[in-house]
Amino acid sequence: MSVMRLYLVQHGEAVSKDIDPDRPLTAAGRHDTERLASFLSRHRVSVSRIIHSSKARARETAEILAQTIARERKVEQAAGLDPLDSPSDFSTRLKSRSEDLAIVGHLPFLAKLVSYLVTGNDEPALVAFVPGTMVVLEREDAGVWVITNMLQPHML
Repeated sequence: MSVMRLYLVQHGEAVSKDIDPDRPLTAAGRHDTERLASFLSRHRVSVSRIIHSSKARARETAEILAQTIARERKVEQAAGLDPLDSPSDFSTRLKSRSEDLAIVGHLPFLAKLVSYLVTGNDEPALVAFVPGTMVVLEREDAGVWVITNMLQPHML
């Protein structure tokens, strides 16, 4: 039986729009993401790809994670990961995948995706994300997704 692992990561803490409209990561956001990457590396987590939304904070988070957990150290921007995108539309892309994958995105999309994959409905929220949170889901051959782990920055 093969298992696919899906690592869903909310981008690290970002600067406010008032400071920079592109909202890159703050120093704390970079630090939290580096700690998460280190933790994952120590636990030998490895993914075939890391995909992220078009937003700078998601790209930066993905790049930090890629240095330690992406097999080819590459990140890819993907459509359908923005805050208000549809989790059901994105979930269809996961059906044909079997390799472990990390997705760096935003709320409410990530919370809705977790709920949709586990229950078939995007509400109510099953997990409470804060910037830098990672939720791990596993899918077995039968196509059933389960939440197996969750880490928030304060836990590292």
